[in-house]
Amino acid sequence: MALDEDMAFDDITSDLTITNNNSLVNFQINSRQDMIFCGKDVAFEVINQLKNADKFANQNIEINFHKQDGELVKKSQNIATGTANIKMILAGERVILNLIQHLSSIATGTHKFVEALDNKKIKILDTRKTLPIYRYLQKYAVRCGGGFNHRMNLRDQILIKDNHISAGGGVDNVLNKAINQNLKVEIECDNIQQVEQSLPYAPDIIMLDNMSIIEVQKAINLIRQKLPNTLIEVSGGVDLSNIGNYRQLDIDFISVGSLTNSLQNVDIGLDFI
Repeated sequence: MALDEDMAFDDITSDLTITNNNSLVNFQINSRQDMIFCGKDVAFEVINQLKNADKFANQNIEINFHKQDGELVKKSQNIATGTANIKMILAGERVILNLIQHLSSIATGTHKFVEALDNKKIKILDTRKTLPIYRYLQKYAVRCGGGFNHRMNLRDQILIKDNHISAGGGVDNVLNKAINQNLKVEIECDNIQQVEQSLPYAPDIIMLDNMSIIEVQKAINLIRQKLPNTLIEVSGGVDLSNIGNYRQLDIDFISVGSLTNSLQNVDIGLDFI
């Protein structure tokens, strides 16, 4: 779809300016900043589709990656080198770069959160705040950065959020229905009262959403005292400037929507050599 969107097989500029259809070129992909690389298999998939296209049926492209997904890459380091038909690499260059830049930005951003938290007992989770169609790729990039995946879709587990509580008649009503389904149940609590209302139902996970540190600590004390086996997730308003405040808390997860929905692409370039 990305190649079709870019009209990769109808590149009027390359067709007009490059007269020799068999011309070969050596190229390299380099990092222009420190990052966690992600997207090797995606790049291979683009290349394979170029190879299988009618326009490039008698041409070839080879690429050798020197960095693996999840690996730290320093500024100006070489990520990959290759040799290709000039028109073929020009047809796929932007699609390859767009994808690996985006995925590497997620992996890099996730790595920064993991490093800033500096507590391996607490897992950094992503959310469903992903680009439509790109969820599997984006969540894969989170794992490459050292994070973990929350539910992949609406069918993965029961996750009761504020709108469910509002539309479903309150905490007691929705939990009474959910707990009886023999499925993993998580409930999002916006305040201490909702936490207290949740305790008799012993949900698998209680999410503390947009609470102050003082409220979070109070909620932790309540949950650990009454439900020692219930996992605790903190969500909302956590960023790199304040994640250190959560380092010493007795929690299991911190979910961060910005891992996939608001990171700036890292800078990666493809150059002929």
